[in-house]
Amino acid sequence: MTVTISIFKFLQSTPDLNSNTLCQEKLTERESNPGSEMKEAEPEMAEEEGKMQQLRSKATELLLREEWKDSIEAYSNFISVVLNHIFKNHNQNPDPENLLKQQKSLCLAFSNRAEARFRLREYAAALKDCDEALKIESSHFKTLICKGKILFSLNRYGAALDCFRAANLDPQGTVNFETLNALLEKCKKFDFLSKTGSFDLSDWIMNGFREKIPELAEYIGAIEIKISEISGFGLFATKNVESGSVLLATKAIATERGILPQEEEDSGENAQLVMWKNFIDKVVESATKCSKTCSLINMLSTGGNEIDRQVPEVGFFRPEAEEEENNFLNQKVDVQKILSILDMNSLVEDSISAKVLGKYSGYYGVGLWLLPSFINHSCDPNVRRLHIGDHLIIHASRDIKAGEELTFAYFDVLQPFQNRKKQAENWGFICSCKRCRFEENLCHKQEMREVEMILGKGLDMGGAVYRLEEGMKRWMVRGKGKGYLRSSFWGAYSEAYQSEKVMRRWGRKIPSMGIIVDIIVDAIGSDERVVKVLVESLKRNGGLNIGCGMLEMEKVMKFGRGIYGKTMKKQALRTLLQL
Repeated sequence: MTVTISIFKFLQSTPDLNSNTLCQEKLTERESNPGSEMKEAEPEMAEEEGKMQQLRSKATELLLREEWKDSIEAYSNFISVVLNHIFKNHNQNPDPENLLKQQKSLCLAFSNRAEARFRLREYAAALKDCDEALKIESSHFKTLICKGKILFSLNRYGAALDCFRAANLDPQGTVNFETLNALLEKCKKFDFLSKTGSFDLSDWIMNGFREKIPELAEYIGAIEIKISEISGFGLFATKNVESGSVLLATKAIATERGILPQEEEDSGENAQLVMWKNFIDKVVESATKCSKTCSLINMLSTGGNEIDRQVPEVGFFRPEAEEEENNFLNQKVDVQKILSILDMNSLVEDSISAKVLGKYSGYYGVGLWLLPSFINHSCDPNVRRLHIGDHLIIHASRDIKAGEELTFAYFDVLQPFQNRKKQAENWGFICSCKRCRFEENLCHKQEMREVEMILGKGLDMGGAVYRLEEGMKRWMVRGKGKGYLRSSFWGAYSEAYQSEKVMRRWGRKIPSMGIIVDIIVDAIGSDERVVKVLVESLKRNGGLNIGCGMLEMEKVMKFGRGIYGKTMKKQALRTLLQL
């Protein structure tokens, strides 16, 4: 763009095209020397104009046929010819009328090339083209609309709104009232959502996910990045957060999905390898197209020594952050580094701590989401994920205190300590969360070993639960400690509560399901499996009947918000919980 920038410095230094002095000078020149230079230049000018017209027609045709790459090349050729024509005629035979005509052609060419680049998601280059067009004509309607759409796609809703409002002042805004008004209203809505995180998926859920996947605004709530006691950097709450509150909503840099074959193990692994390769290619392509994206990806952990790494500011990840030279420019794509980053930070959608809503619920999916990559594992997690298309919503699964690190479960935490320890080793780390430290001191107890041996063998789960409860009394376990142990042996509690035979024998000797669920959710947050057993039990016992189950219903709804977040109205949540 060096030539383009220099020509616009020249255009800015050119006298006002409407200047009476310039027009008078040209008239005097033509009257005093009729036909001499102009006649000599006419054949050459006519040839150049013919060439420009041919190039412009070709570029326009390619644009209308949606052949974006070819149209970009054609418009680039046209722009180059026009710039040369302006230089040449400025030095040899300046003509204000012709200059004005060429400037208008140049403005439209930049605008159309921006549109083509926008369709290819080359947002940075498209924005530069829009800015070049607006240097020529600051109120150019088509360019303002195009720039607004680009900024909206970059989640810079406030800046996009300014473009659409400026376009609305143009007379063409009246002609295109419906289209422009739709853009304005959509932009206002997303600007509001990006500031509040007040998402509502109710209609989509109530219609059985049959409608188009809803578009979501980027939202960053009360969080910050700090050094984590768990590992590397982590996300932390900057204020008290209520269960279900949305903390973060963001779109993936890239995703890859597919349905894996179930019959042959080898074919399933091969399909995953193909998906992984496609996923890597998409991430590299995104980093290549946008220096800001490349820079933000490079801020993620590679799994190496991070002592000397500077703690990234959350502000860098906000869409409205400008691409300042010291932060985002001149970033080179290092494929090997990206591979290490993806190995550490990619998220599988169908995870124990996640819920996939909509048409992708039966797919195997992997993606890269930037800020969520900073969330570490804990066996007493406090956030969950909700996947909506390519968007990811992070919400509190239990109440969170200001300064507390946000964590979710990388694997199933409703299992005993020794099982979780092995899972963590498979992931390549040792979990030293509060819950693991507490249970490690108790795992040698005889009652604990006995219950572990009984699990999954179809034996008397009521007896196992009774032994554990009696053991906790002797060990003087209090508060969350009870919640941790009951979570570890949820399998035993679940089987016992769902068996009428077991409950007839042990029902009066073990705590009620309501007490157990309360303390488990308080310890490790809402879990779909726990809430499902509670709902089924209340249905069997008539606890959800109208007029006699208000407290039970409120409890279930609260736990449901911990699973799905405050992203829907009560009726939609009832539908998901099958109430």
